[in-house]
Amino acid sequence: MRRRIPPKTPQYRPMYATCLFCNKPLGTNETLESFPIGKRLAFDPAKGRLWVVCSSCERWNLTPLEERWEAIEQAEKLYSDTRRRVSTDNIGLAKMRDGTTLVRIGSPMRPEFAAWRYGDQFGRRRTRQIMIAGAGVAAVSALVIGGAAAGVGIGGFGWIMARSIKNIVQGSPEAVVAKIKVEGDSVLHVRRRHLGESTITRTTDGSMALHLRFKNGSADFVGREAERIAAIVIPKVNRFGGDKAAVATAVQEIEREGSPEKYLETLSKLADVYTRPGIPRRNTWRIRMNNPDTMSKGLFGLPVPQRLALEMALHEETERRALEGELGELEQAWRDAEEIAAISDNMFVPASVQGVIDRAHDDDKPQ
Repeated sequence: MRRRIPPKTPQYRPMYATCLFCNKPLGTNETLESFPIGKRLAFDPAKGRLWVVCSSCERWNLTPLEERWEAIEQAEKLYSDTRRRVSTDNIGLAKMRDGTTLVRIGSPMRPEFAAWRYGDQFGRRRTRQIMIAGAGVAAVSALVIGGAAAGVGIGGFGWIMARSIKNIVQGSPEAVVAKIKVEGDSVLHVRRRHLGESTITRTTDGSMALHLRFKNGSADFVGREAERIAAIVIPKVNRFGGDKAAVATAVQEIEREGSPEKYLETLSKLADVYTRPGIPRRNTWRIRMNNPDTMSKGLFGLPVPQRLALEMALHEETERRALEGELGELEQAWRDAEEIAAISDNMFVPASVQGVIDRAHDDDKPQ
């Protein structure tokens, strides 16, 4: 008989059910009675950290709950009791009966943890996007083959087909990839093409500055706000993640500077050159379609290792501040994510494709 999820108490507030980064539902589990949120959870019993790993964007959501110690203790017991687990000296993976995955963090050195954590995250993201693109291309190909078999001439549609396939692989320039809540409770709608028109620079006091394009406008953000918003949009630039070599290089980039904070300072000095924007997209449809190089400008202009390192550094800086006592910002981030989720649309993967992806992720299951 299926175990009933306990009734909601204060620690199960709705805001903890939505991903901080993509605003999609985190799902539920029947494994942790004290924290029935998420199907993949990572925990560090020594440092008292608990993350929910989003199945859609693969990002790690740090929980700001004071009650997380109870969930960590239960996760530790369940991990120790199960035989369905694999582990290294510092990191272990266990699969529960209901399909929930527990990732136990031991005491790895920071580079080792970063390489494992982000290697897994970027690798799964890469696999996911390749599968989505493959399914889309297959669908377009089937349409072409079906038309040819029916005797329908498709020569005139060749250009349209080519553009469709390119949009499937690269992503539609007009797709809304992020919805960002800013001061005044307004929500900025950022399309993929806007990322090619946005830049990162450095202020006179050394802080990060972000010039962000969005629907019907643009705005400049500096300091902590620039980092917060960059942490939302950079994963959209890193849509295809990275292989192990790229992740290793990204980790080395951060280690060379000594810390994520110092890496952000260094990158902001160089990013102005890398992220010079392409042609503004306020003009005509013809200008947009005749400039296919857009995806290599703006934020897309950052070399892959640097933009992967940027995503890592932004993520770790957010967690560092939260763990140093600034949990109020993290609480607010969860609330914002839930509010944005309530108005989000057209950002979900088709159920048929999601099913294929979920089956592919079964390779996480310990043998």
